[in-house]
Amino acid sequence: MSGQAHPPQGDPTVGLRVAGEDDIETAAGLFRGYLDFYGVAVEDPDRPRAFLAERIRAGESLVLLADLPGAGTVGFAQVYRTFSSLAMRPVWILYDLYVAPSGRRGGAGRALLREVLRRAGEAGVAGVQLETAYDNDAAQALYESEGFVREEFHVYFHELD
Repeated sequence: MSGQAHPPQGDPTVGLRVAGEDDIETAAGLFRGYLDFYGVAVEDPDRPRAFLAERIRAGESLVLLADLPGAGTVGFAQVYRTFSSLAMRPVWILYDLYVAPSGRRGGAGRALLREVLRRAGEAGVAGVQLETAYDNDAAQALYESEGFVREEFHVYFHELD
């Protein structure tokens, strides 16, 4: 069951809620927009929905949704919980943050980001980590304005089929 929508601190016009089973279709639509934004080709059109449904049902991620009056649900964030060996504490990875074009400049992205940070603070995690494309200047400006600091580490990835 989906969580109760509530305004985040600082922006009473944005309602936030934890996505539940009733929100899978809505979240999947936003997820498809996110994949399109990053140019990810999806062969199976139901895969984004199935992927999110698996994460939500298994409790493997925290999925938040943002609502704007008159526009509906316009944004989502997905957080994975993991650990930092160096800090020897839990950390969260904000892996996905997306606001549909119809909701941009309405405060939904900032509200989602602040809600992730609020919940992380309440959970006592060491920090929240994220990454974004080198050319996503709008996202970088948002993250830095909310206190995120660019790390000096290089990220490597080895794709497996």
